[in-house]
Amino acid sequence: MLRTALLLAARSDRCRAFVERAPLTRGVVTRFVAGATLEEALPVVRRLTTDRLVTLDHLGEDVTDADRAADTVDAYVRLLAALDLHGLTERAEVSVKLSALGQALPVDGQRIALDNARRVCAAADAVGTTVTLDMEDHTTTDSTLEILRELRADFPGTGAVLQAYLRRTEADCRDLAVPGSRVRLCKGAYDEPASVAYRDRGEVDRSYVRCLRVLMDGPGYPMVASHDPRMIRIAAHLAGAAGRDADSYEYQMLYGVRADAQAGLAARGHRVRVYVPYGGQWYGYFMRRLAERPANVAFLARALAGGRNRTAWPPSAV
Repeated sequence: MLRTALLLAARSDRCRAFVERAPLTRGVVTRFVAGATLEEALPVVRRLTTDRLVTLDHLGEDVTDADRAADTVDAYVRLLAALDLHGLTERAEVSVKLSALGQALPVDGQRIALDNARRVCAAADAVGTTVTLDMEDHTTTDSTLEILRELRADFPGTGAVLQAYLRRTEADCRDLAVPGSRVRLCKGAYDEPASVAYRDRGEVDRSYVRCLRVLMDGPGYPMVASHDPRMIRIAAHLAGAAGRDADSYEYQMLYGVRADAQAGLAARGHRVRVYVPYGGQWYGYFMRRLAERPANVAFLARALAGGRNRTAWPPSAV
């Protein structure tokens, strides 16, 4: 129930206004968001890329204005130019939400999002890095995969994201487990109906393992997006059973979540990529992170109430 309430709040303008105005919110948000500006995010990227890889997300979603979608493209072009300027493109790529590029526009949304995504992919290709298309709620899945297919004709390294809690995802994994394909497999962070998604945690875990086995057994490049120690152990087992080298797949975790585990995996020779979001449009992303670990809510509540607690987030949060 708490998770559902948080995900509903993520789409509420009233909740957004309250949380964004709260004086101590920023100290909590920086737990998950690398900064409000590119200039604030770049030092985080430089630090992380000493032993890990990074994918950067310029935060924003559900854009319903073509000019705002174009602004998002410009922000990614500037981001990619900055990564190139600072010599970071060998270890950093970008993640893009198509709803931030105009996918939800009432007229020609899919075409506009495709055209905008082409601009981002071209900018990434020009500086020697790649783009991964984030997946959003289930109503966008078909459109996102169609755009992915179009982009891969010219930019074959474009990555995809699949969500294991959707009932369709095992079949989508089989379709995408092809040579050259890059697929990030996550559990899923939206509140989906039982008609399209598994609602029980055990069912989601079993689906994740089935999907991961398909990807590991295929010729593509699996990206294991999970903080669950058990799933990480299973991924290592499946990779070994498939005869994969350590550089033929990677683990992915969110900025601010299980940082010690990230560093530990990297120290043992695994490829680890950190999902680093930045930008002023942090609210929806932040609320979904709370929904994934409701134990974090108590800390947020203290901050919103004006408490002076400056301790680290509790161990249960990671």
